[in-house]
This record gives sequence, structure tokens and C-alpha cells, in this order.
Amino acid sequence: MGWAIALHGGAGDIPVTMPPERRQPREAALRHCLDIGVDALKSQKHALDVVELVVRELENNPNFNAGKGSVLTNAGTVEMEACIMDGNTKRCGAVSGLTTVINPISLSRLVMEKTPHIYLAFDGAEAFAREQGVETIDSSHFITPENIERLKQAKEAKRVQIDYSQPIQKDVENELPAASGGSQLGTVGCVAVDNQGNLAAATSTGGMVNKMVGRIGDTPIIGSGTYANNLCAVSATGKGEAIIRHTVARDVAAVMEFKGLSLKEASAYVVEECVPRGNVGLIAVSASGEVTMPFNTTGMFRACATEDGYSQIGIWTSVE
Repeated sequence: MGWAIALHGGAGDIPVTMPPERRQPREAALRHCLDIGVDALKSQKHALDVVELVVRELENNPNFNAGKGSVLTNAGTVEMEACIMDGNTKRCGAVSGLTTVINPISLSRLVMEKTPHIYLAFDGAEAFAREQGVETIDSSHFITPENIERLKQAKEAKRVQIDYSQPIQKDVENELPAASGGSQLGTVGCVAVDNQGNLAAATSTGGMVNKMVGRIGDTPIIGSGTYANNLCAVSATGKGEAIIRHTVARDVAAVMEFKGLSLKEASAYVVEECVPRGNVGLIAVSASGEVTMPFNTTGMFRACATEDGYSQIGIWTSVE
């Protein structure tokens, strides 16, 4: 047994022709956040503290669809959501509809630790944030020029734009019809197991470009986008509606428990056999320190490390 950590910055139709000026900052951010997580695990921090720390850092980076970089609703506003879960106790907390909270993942942990509930949303979650004294800021802080342009393009095309695609042009293939349910791409997440075998998962997102106001995706739904128990910790990313339908994160744990599969076998089964192609990616770690990062989309921004010295940062399959 040893520590292990994995993190993601979203899965989807990431074009292999993505310009270096868009790709490199994300790769650098993944490397930076991985280093933060590894250092925390080496200093004997609890897995729950580690995943919160790493996701906070990802939320503060405008290159990802969470926190500072959150995409916009069809009303031009941000509605952020997040979830955190402790594997050994199954304690968890989730939030949705946040508009002023700088780090939604930390508010989700406060829901877990300071309330009798699991999930708070919209006005109630914002009021709880103020009661707890968490850092808030005017919602304009989250509205980046890139996301304003992305929303404009999506509205003009009457489409839901894939977060990592290049700007929409006429007849561009890298977009999805709004009627298809859209996508939740660029979501960030982290899973970890520490040297004591504690498992934890955390996920945070701004949702999908041009989503309806009030839409809730898979990220804050326990067992869909986020799940941890005493066997594994999982954070999913991709098309939220598909992830919810297929209860992706819980299914990985269930297949391990009831079919006796390893983490890698269970994750591969869920990603390749259960969810239609082009819909999902996930990161997962097991209590024994195993790590896996499968996806059935074009790519997934991802990184991982284990105590035995293995480390990987990638976007596309096998050869990056």
C-alpha cells in the first residue's frame, strides 16, 4: 500500500490540433497541481485535505471550467457546483448554483462538516457561504473574456459549444446540438489515497456553455460525477446527463465490490461497456494505491502519480 493521486481538467472532443497557446497553459497547470498534491501526500496530509487543496488550485486557474474559468449560462451568468466525499466514512457535501463563492469545493466540504445535510443549492448555498465567512467576490470575477466569446458563439450557432473545441465557425464539426443535452467539459477533479489508506474524491465545475439557468449536472450528484468508499475514489467528467444516467462513479465501486474486479478492470468496464462513446472520462484510485484514468472521448486533460515513482501527464491516448 502507498499513496496515489490523480486529477483531471475535463474530457471531451479535444482537437489534436489544439494550438500550443491553449494546450500548454493547461498542461503546466496540471503539472503544478499534481506537484501540490504529491507534496501534500508526502507530508502525511489526509486524502480529504489533499483533494480539496488540489481542486481549489484548479478552480483558481481560468483555463479550466470551474471557479474562475466557469462557463456561462444562457443568461450570461455563472452557476458553479462542486462535491467532495470521504471514502472511509462516506461523509459527503455538495453545492450548486453558486455565483459569488471563489472556491465552491471548500463550501461543499463545509456543507459536509457543518450541516446535517449533504447538498445545498442556489440562494440557500450562497446564504450558508456568507454565514460561514468563506471568501466571496462579485460574480463578474468569474466571467472571463474567453467565456463571453464562447457563449456568444454558442448562441449565434444555436448550439452548445464543446469547451475545448476551437472557436465555432460555419459547419464546424466540433459542436453539439443543444437538443442533445450539451456537454459538461472542462470540469476539474481530484482523487487520492494517503499512506493510511484513506480515500477521497472532489469535483468542481461551471457546467456547460449556454446551459439553461438552474441546470444541475453530474458533478454534485453522489454516485454520478463523484463517489468514494473504502475501495476506491472516483471523479468523472464529460457529458453530465450521460454520466447521471449511467451512475458512473458509483458503478466503478459497485463492479469492484460485486464482481471482484480490480480498479482498472472496473473503470474500463464502465467507460467502455456502459457509457456510449464520446461521453465520459474518469480518474480513480484504489485503497491499495492503484490508479487509472480511462476515457472514451477524444481526450482528457489528466495527471497522476504514485508513491513508487510512477507519474503521467496526458491529453490524448497513449502517445501524446
